[in-house]
Amino acid sequence: MLPIIMIVQIATSPGQTFGISVFNPYLVESLNLTQSELSGAYMMGTLLASLPMVLVGAAMDRYGPRRALFVVVLLFGGACYVMSNVTGLFSLFFAFLFLRMLGQGAMGLLGTNSLALWFNRNLGFASGIGSLAATLVFSTIPALHLYLIHAFGWKDAYVLLGIGVWVVVLPLLIPFRNRPEDVGQWSDGRREAHRQANRPSERAGRASESDLTLSEALRTRSYWIMISATAVFSMVVTGMTFNTVQLFLNHGLSERTAAATFISTGIASAAARLGAGILADRIRLNILLSISMTVTVLGILLAIVMSTPLVAHGYAVVTGIARGIYLAVDATLWVRYFGRANLGKIRGSLTTVGVAASSLGPFLMGYAHDSLGDYDFVLWIFALVLYTPLIMITPLATPPREKSQ
Repeated sequence: MLPIIMIVQIATSPGQTFGISVFNPYLVESLNLTQSELSGAYMMGTLLASLPMVLVGAAMDRYGPRRALFVVVLLFGGACYVMSNVTGLFSLFFAFLFLRMLGQGAMGLLGTNSLALWFNRNLGFASGIGSLAATLVFSTIPALHLYLIHAFGWKDAYVLLGIGVWVVVLPLLIPFRNRPEDVGQWSDGRREAHRQANRPSERAGRASESDLTLSEALRTRSYWIMISATAVFSMVVTGMTFNTVQLFLNHGLSERTAAATFISTGIASAAARLGAGILADRIRLNILLSISMTVTVLGILLAIVMSTPLVAHGYAVVTGIARGIYLAVDATLWVRYFGRANLGKIRGSLTTVGVAASSLGPFLMGYAHDSLGDYDFVLWIFALVLYTPLIMITPLATPPREKSQ
């Protein structure tokens, strides 16, 4: 199950920001668009793509992730074909809508939730292992997309990506199983009694599987702190990724340097995700979350002052570490705090907020650049107004049942 879920996550690349960003110059030229029109279509498509995520989570809870993934993968391949046939701003908006809704949104949500159904005690380590290879592959995706564009043109490149998703993912859904209980197994491969007898200490930040409903989760402090962290993370990371090339050009650095930093970020993120995944099984998740916020601020400050390739790679490494730690916490906290029974709906609400927030980052940075000539002002806002308060409140994101204890 672990390698299958990992491949599902990799297959979301045609709908991820780092995958789409390579196509941006060709979309602008082919469709005769301005940067504001391009980022505006991306913002609106991503914003609307966030709305159905609670329904996707509910479908997973009712029908299981296997059936839900089969439908979503079929539709996502079709969305790639739609992207290859855009002719103007209106059709581009719909293409962005379907790519973001089905790729980054639905497939990402179902893959993450599926892993949480198969692992509990070792969820942090399992997600770290899975993301190690996935993140390294992600760092090469922009180069792969660029190769396909140069070899076949940007339209045929998206057709090939859609066919690739079908060919790779659909056969993997044949051995896919919804839950370990469906085939006489248990989370982590342990019998229930054995797993309970060897439950880690409360210092690991893990509540018992009390299986809260979405309405019950909404009444907890941890839910709202994590939702805030998710919104800020999605907005800032997506904005900086979408504008990577222009950010580097503003500091007198080349496009080649910008492309090279994707690899540095990928390696750092993979290593941090694995290390933080191991730590997530041993220390409090809220502390790891606060550490991630702190490291992110350092990365933003490096983005403001970078002027040499060395500092640029330092920015990429620091940013990758922050992302890796955050993703390790995100992969483990929800199932440990709120249980498995309603995980689809709970994480669906999270994905709705995350995808919606990710639509704002590229537009805010693009608007700031057009108005002020650079990104410095908006980056200071990200660091001081958004992240600094999170550093102080994330330690309060304790397991919901701790208060009653």
